[in-house]
Order: sequence, then structure tokens, then C-alpha cells
Amino acid sequence: MKIFTTSQAAEIDQYTIINEPIASIDLMERASTQLADWIVAYLNINDRIAVFAGTGNNGGDALAVARILAYRNFKVNVFIPDFGGKISDAFSTNRERLKELKEIVISIFNSDEVLPVLTDYDYIIDGLFGSGLSRPLTGFPALLVQHLNLSGIPIIAIDIPSGLMGEDNRKNNPKNIIQAHYTLTLQYPKLSFFFQENERFTGKWEVLPIGLHPDAIDQTKSSWYYSDFGTIVSFLKPRSKFSHKGTFGHALLVAGSLGKTGAAILAAKGCLKSGTGLVTVHLPHCGNQIIQTALPEAMVSPDDSENVISSIPLLTNYKAVGIGPGIGKSDDTRHALHSLLAHYPAPVVIDADALNLLSVNNEMIKLIPQGSILTPHPVEFERLAGHAESDYERLHLALRFAQIHHVILVLKGAYTAIALPDGNCWFNSTGNPGMATAGSGDVLTGIVTGMLAQGYKPEEAAILGVYLHGLAGDLAVKDLSEEALLAGDIADHLGKAFSLLKSDPGFGKAKKKTQF
Repeated sequence: MKIFTTSQAAEIDQYTIINEPIASIDLMERASTQLADWIVAYLNINDRIAVFAGTGNNGGDALAVARILAYRNFKVNVFIPDFGGKISDAFSTNRERLKELKEIVISIFNSDEVLPVLTDYDYIIDGLFGSGLSRPLTGFPALLVQHLNLSGIPIIAIDIPSGLMGEDNRKNNPKNIIQAHYTLTLQYPKLSFFFQENERFTGKWEVLPIGLHPDAIDQTKSSWYYSDFGTIVSFLKPRSKFSHKGTFGHALLVAGSLGKTGAAILAAKGCLKSGTGLVTVHLPHCGNQIIQTALPEAMVSPDDSENVISSIPLLTNYKAVGIGPGIGKSDDTRHALHSLLAHYPAPVVIDADALNLLSVNNEMIKLIPQGSILTPHPVEFERLAGHAESDYERLHLALRFAQIHHVILVLKGAYTAIALPDGNCWFNSTGNPGMATAGSGDVLTGIVTGMLAQGYKPEEAAILGVYLHGLAGDLAVKDLSEEALLAGDIADHLGKAFSLLKSDPGFGKAKKKTQF
């Protein structure tokens, strides 16, 4: 799924109107029907709903939703604040249509009047301002937004919470943005929905398709993508009947130190369960017996050091290499990392303490092979690339880092962002808060390394690996709960994740693939 800027979204709307063709008011009716269908499905028929409609197109949507809900016997009243701005044609048309329903009370008020009392309502629908907003709310609109937020009544925002801008909100005033419990966004999410600082405004958000013209969506260029199920299915390679373990590559994982052999086990388990043919783990001698007992499917390359990584084995036998989980930051380990980066010509997966070593030894960054995949969480990333005041700034810092160093930067978190060296960015659509647990990132390192070993392009390995990791976590949560989820459970549910993807009717069929 592409993510478009607010200006691009307006152009796609206009293209649809001209080329479907469909009248603007009819496209709005189609969108409003989708919105109303969602509300009918999630609310109770006895819930009392207050609809706040501005005088632009977002308000036109809100009025149409109010009318459709009234037809379906919901108790709805409409409040129209007089902000003194331009009145859109769609708003005027829907206001006239609404007047035919005598059971809906329409209240128009201005800044000189007392703000509406809302104690009799169970839900508020926010249709004050849409995604075209380009500056922070002030004055009467800001006071009304604050009033709605203080009401304590759950708010459902149409397309985008009023006051929130579609992309950059660094100069916005958070007091003057609707704090929605649910945001029903139309056709595609807004970029601002993917940043932690905006979660308190969007609440839970859901994309509702409204049938915008597919040619417009296909032809409009974007640097932002949201990984969906169908795209991931198209990445996944079918297996030949005559395949053997050599077909699916030999991966080397450099992981573990005294007290952290578990990180090596989790990474190796993720790598094996991602479909890799052969996995060798290079770890300190103290972990040899532990990992061979815990994971007999993995081969072991014991380091000469008892407690830390001090060297790298001969690299010619391996299709892919991952390094970092649990390795610590000793001088011996730093020398080993330097040796790996200096002598291995193919992309490397770099995680955890390997990233921390790079952050204090910046001269090694230039040694990273092009196409390598770095998988930091936000704190590790800031050590590596510098401080950011917001997720928005951090993402652009990640994109710049990926372009300068020709690497793939996997910025872990909710909606994990995968910054590619060509300037594009993919947000991940799977995963849950239960995955915020020790060792989860180690499993991801193993999965992504395994994808590289199996011959996936680095971009595909990162996007597919992150999606599978999150999907396995989602399947594990259904069995275990967010609170009880362990990193090993993610690895254990990879089989179900693969099965779900391969059950799609499109799996294995020729189709247009994403080009990297």
C-alpha cells in the first residue's frame, strides 16, 4: 500500500472524479457510507451520537454520515460551529439533504455562545477539519477542540483527527488537536499516523477503502509504503520439489558472550525457522555445550576465547552473516567486528552490540558492505546517528543515514520503519506490544539473516523478515496474550506465519513484483 501526502491525495480524488467518472458529491457519499458502515458495526443502536461538522469537505462527510446513521435508526444530533471560513459545495449539499430529516437537531453556534453541553452523548464524531490543514489551530477552533477533548466522551475522527496535519507536526500545538479514540482514515493512512508522538491523537486507526481510481494510485509516485499481506505473499519464493539443504543457503551468526548465550540461541532459532538450509553459530567457548544441547539443529563454531567473541571464522563457506546479539563490547569483540566488515564482501545483518560498537568506533561505519541491514531500536539508532526530538525527525535521520552509507536501516518499534538506500521507506503492518520483550530483536536478526542466506535481495529480506517476525508475534499473542509472550514464542510461531502466507490464492503465481 502506498502512502501519499495530503496534496497527492487531493490529486487522486480529482483524477477519480474525472476518470471514473463520478460526481464529487457521489464520491463523498461512497466514502460516508463506508464510514457509517463501520460505525454501525461497532456501536450500539442505543448510543447517542454528537456529530461536529466543519464547513469544508470533512464536514460534508460528517453530515452525510449523520444522515446515513439516522436512516439506520441511530440517535444523532449535529453541531456546526461558525468559524467564519469558506463553505464547500459538498457541505452545502449535505446540509440541505440533512434538513429533510426532522429527527436530527442541527445546532449552529459561534464564538460568542456557550459551547455545547455534551453530557447526554455516548460518542462524538469529529468532522471539523480534514487532512488539508496546513497550520496549527488557534482561537475559536482550538477552544472547541479542547472542549471536546475535556468532555471525556469517546471520539471517532473522520479521516484524520482535527488539528493534526498529514505529515510534519513538529510546530503543531498538541493542546489543539483532537484526541480520538478511533480514526477512520479513507483509502490510505496518513504519514503522521506512524509516529509515536501522534498516537494520543489518532487512537486506533483503520483504513476504509472508498474505491479511488487504481490507475491514479498506481501512477502517483510515493517514497512511502505500508507492507500489506498481498505484497508480502508476492515476495515469498515457492520451494522446488528437488530442493535440498544447500538450496536454502548456509548462514553464519556471530552471537553470544558469557551470560548471554540465550541471545545466540534465539537468533539461531529464528534463522533456522525462517527456512535456512544450514546455520552455524560462532560464539565463545563457554556457550558451546549450551547451544548444542538447546538447539541441536544448529552447528557451532567455538571461539578461541572462553567468554567473548575474539575472532571470526573463515567466511568463504557462508551465503549470509549476521552479527550482534549478546556479543558485548570488549576490545577483542571490536577487533572481530572490524575483521568481519573488512573481509566479508556481501551484505551483513548488524544488530545490538555490533551497532553499539559502531557508534563508538565511527571509522568502522565506512567498512560496512553496501546493502547491509542494520536493525537498531531507537536508542541504538541515536547512539549511531545522533539525537532526534521526535519520531518524525528520527525517521528522516534514518533515511539520510541509509542513503549516505548505502545500507538498509530497520528502525524497530511499532510500525517498524525500513529505510532503503534509494530514499524509499516501508512501514510494517504486523506486530503487537507483547513483542516488546527481551530477545525479540535477536529472533529478528536470525530471520533476516536467514532470508539473505536463502537468496532474497537485501531489501526483500528486510521487509519480508520484519513482516514475518510481526506476523508470528501476532499469531503467538492469540495463543498466549501480550503479557506472557516470550521471544522464543515468536520463533515457534514462524511456521504458522509461513503457512498463512502460503495459503493465499496468489502464492506462487506470476504477478507484478516490487522492483528494488
